[in-house]
Amino acid sequence: MSASPEEMNKDQALNFRRYKDGSNQWRSWQDKIFDAGWSHKCPEYVLSTPPCQGSCPAGEDIRGYLNIVRGMEKPTAGMPMQEYAWRRLTSANPFPSVMGRVCPAPCESGCNRNEVEDRVGINSVEHYLGEYAIKNNLKFGVPEGVQPSGKKVAIIGGGPAGLSVAYQLTLKGHSCTIFDEHEMLGGMMRYGIPGFRTPRDVLDTEIQRIIDLGVEVKLNVHIGKDIALDQIKNDYDAIFMGMGAQAGRPLPVPGAEAPNVVTAMAFLRAFNDGRLQHVGKRVVVIGGGDTSIDVATVARRLGHIKNINPSDRSEHVIAGQIAHDVAEVSVKEGAEVVLCSRAPVEKMNASKHEVEEALAEGIEIRGSITPVSVVVGADGRATALRVAVLETVGKQQVIKEGSEYDIPADLIVSAIGQAVDFTGMEGFDNGKGLISADKHYQVPGQQGIFVGGDVIRPHLLTTAIGHGRIAADSIDHYLNGLDLGKRPKVDVAYFDVVRKQIEAGKGPEAFHTQTKEEVAKAEGFAKEIDLGVRGSDASRFAVHNLENRSDKYVIPAGELFLGHFPFTPRNVRSFVTLNADQVLGHFEERLEVLDDKQVVAEAKRCMSCGLCFECDNCVIYCPQAAVFKVKKAVATTGRYVDTDYSKCIGCHICADVCPTGYIKMGLGE
Repeated sequence: MSASPEEMNKDQALNFRRYKDGSNQWRSWQDKIFDAGWSHKCPEYVLSTPPCQGSCPAGEDIRGYLNIVRGMEKPTAGMPMQEYAWRRLTSANPFPSVMGRVCPAPCESGCNRNEVEDRVGINSVEHYLGEYAIKNNLKFGVPEGVQPSGKKVAIIGGGPAGLSVAYQLTLKGHSCTIFDEHEMLGGMMRYGIPGFRTPRDVLDTEIQRIIDLGVEVKLNVHIGKDIALDQIKNDYDAIFMGMGAQAGRPLPVPGAEAPNVVTAMAFLRAFNDGRLQHVGKRVVVIGGGDTSIDVATVARRLGHIKNINPSDRSEHVIAGQIAHDVAEVSVKEGAEVVLCSRAPVEKMNASKHEVEEALAEGIEIRGSITPVSVVVGADGRATALRVAVLETVGKQQVIKEGSEYDIPADLIVSAIGQAVDFTGMEGFDNGKGLISADKHYQVPGQQGIFVGGDVIRPHLLTTAIGHGRIAADSIDHYLNGLDLGKRPKVDVAYFDVVRKQIEAGKGPEAFHTQTKEEVAKAEGFAKEIDLGVRGSDASRFAVHNLENRSDKYVIPAGELFLGHFPFTPRNVRSFVTLNADQVLGHFEERLEVLDDKQVVAEAKRCMSCGLCFECDNCVIYCPQAAVFKVKKAVATTGRYVDTDYSKCIGCHICADVCPTGYIKMGLGE
């Protein structure tokens, strides 16, 4: 039942709903379906990929774990719901607690629930499951029956891509060794994101789970410098290159060689290493993406020291020459931080939420300006960033004549992009400072060498995790001497009805041609009858009347019966918002996890797009009683209803009242 207008107008974050109960965009029945009083079309059950999963770079089975949390899909015997959902989630992404905090959640942007009132809080459910796993010390394990292959894989880089591929390959029975040039694993998760966004104990726990599978780790080793790549090729059966793009791009304007003009990667690395304890009074950041927001919020928290010795200036710490004395922290004052973006503030690439928080913390954001030069003083240090206002002429941004002005600065941070360190591996540079890859994530012309993560194209952490998952499949095929084949159009970790049946002990039987006597017995006839062509309805070798289109089709909102879903406000995680006075020295986590009741309620908002969620609409509204529930002995998630085609008249009411778009009028075409 939907909320009344009075209830909807209460003081809520969400107070509208696009559809009334029963409303839908009806099809033109007579023109497209009916021919006089009959139709040749009957319902079939079509499993599609939901847009949340189609939008997830890691390819998580989001609909699957939400259905587990909501109670629709039951866990295997003796396993708590939370663990079962966590294991489904981590089949694609082994970092749910980290990603539940920092992922910008493109899955939520793709969520069909946006067409009703607001997205499902997928990221908050992921966060909850990750925290449950840590609290209950859940571990990964190699699947039963998987034997060691005897094959060895070298993984260059211990960031999200490298750790993801090590995780997936170990589960397939291969031996993995990670080589990383840093003192600790994690890559951009550790060195590119502040600790108050990714608590280090959480990151360490999720990394350790992977290492505990038997992954060998060699730290402080740079392949190409400390060990020649040719040596790695000789010692290992395959190589995965996931060294990331952790070198920042310098500011391409005159004067940028000044020592207090640094890159965002160097700045964040110095902070995350614990060396950088304070910055100058005036900090200017150039960017517009999430990294620039991270730099600005860190600088705002660090503040400055009034009477600083020249030798303790931030650029010396960032360059790795010294480390700040922690004892000086007590005399810090707030820093003035200005973030400059070529894009207008409302069109910056950074997530809207992060931009709003930065503004609340006292960070000034100026949009539609571009750096022109760095103003350098007599001592060679930068004193200001000279910028110019941009205006749009036609489809291009151009500098407005006479609009240049200076922004005073003690430290200038360039957050305009990342670069790869190709020292010792220059031959892999594709001319654009990156490495090329085919759709299998194999380096073209380099058999047995695969690649993933920011070294292909700097993007999200979850994108790198997805690269690792797909590359692991390709490496597994390569090591087993199999053709890499063709990757599916929708390349995600699908919900598999047959796999679910096998797990529940209801898997398909071996195929054999049925006799007429067997068909008659299965259908409950008293004696043998000639049924002509015998299909799968009375057989157990396949899932009858089910078509799996998950590998090629993402179901849009237009194919759902949106009128089924009432207004239901989102369960929003609590977030500690700081003002300009509170932010100085505040390095505690601000995002809180949903509780047990909230997370179940939020999962129930999922519309289970493209998969039956057992609402019974088709059974209730079928005028011929042709649609029926399958027997409990064979029922599983995704196998809840069936159709008796001897009764079906093709009225397609079942398809029209199916909230999830799982029923299609296609049989007979």
